[in-house]
Amino acid sequence: MQSINQALSELKFRKPAGMPSLEELQQRVMLDPLIEQFRAQYPEITDDTLERSLVKLDQAIQEEKNCAKCASLDTCPNLVQGHKAELTWSMSYIETVITPCSKWKHDQEQRGREQLIRSHYIPRDVMAATFQDFKQEPSRFRAFHALMDFCLAVEPGSKKKRMKGIYLYGPLGVGKSYLMAATARKLADRNISSLLVYTPDFFREIKESLQDNTLQQKVDTLKKVPVLCLDDIGAETLSPWARDEILGAILQYRISENLPTLFTSNYDYKMLEEHLSHSSRGGIEEMKAKRIMERIVHYSECFFVDGINRRESGGENTDEHR
Repeated sequence: MQSINQALSELKFRKPAGMPSLEELQQRVMLDPLIEQFRAQYPEITDDTLERSLVKLDQAIQEEKNCAKCASLDTCPNLVQGHKAELTWSMSYIETVITPCSKWKHDQEQRGREQLIRSHYIPRDVMAATFQDFKQEPSRFRAFHALMDFCLAVEPGSKKKRMKGIYLYGPLGVGKSYLMAATARKLADRNISSLLVYTPDFFREIKESLQDNTLQQKVDTLKKVPVLCLDDIGAETLSPWARDEILGAILQYRISENLPTLFTSNYDYKMLEEHLSHSSRGGIEEMKAKRIMERIVHYSECFFVDGINRRESGGENTDEHR
């Protein structure tokens, strides 16, 4: 068998321009603090074993150095982006294990939080909302703190702790939807899934679902999500069927399973009840509207949100929606 010294002697003449010789590589690797630490951890490893694993040792050294000076996940130069090679000893040979770095873990955690927040027909800029960017004003102060308390205390589906939802009402453009999106983001930090639905568009979609056989699937999604926000309720035109069989069924299921529902509206409770009592056929169905409102009023806390219309005034950069 050819000795390691003989192999080094032959290979040094065939190395590409600019590449270190095997002797240089050997010296650099053996003196590196990472390898010294590895040898101290496993004193039974021989020099011969180390020499046979120079390429793996060098990869681990270089990737460790890359991580130490890494600016961002996007600029990671390692063999596997967001990962580094770590040395391991299997009692007979040295191997490298590819492990994720802290930046990759943080990125995955953030992606996981984003996946907890779903929306239907909510503008993308609203979905980027955070409580940190929300501009507190006296007319929005109580609503802000009620939602913060909700995020910290809610336990969807708990058999022991029942918590009411939140009902925000007020003029157009004062930040009600923004607050709900910020709530969804805060809930995601606690790994609580939520769904924000722009109610008028959702009920338009429900009508189409009768033809493509997806109605039950969509209704079940709203029934079972841990936290549901019905954004701009009262802006839709509901048929008696949609009001009683869809909205009523969703709210009733959520109450029975202790899954809180959040609302935004331009209407207070009384105005919303009047809206729901008007049938698309032109009649008035007060009793059926009252049944719906009982499921809203008794299981939510109501807060008035006021302020300037941020859409008409040009809007704040972060807070200009319903």
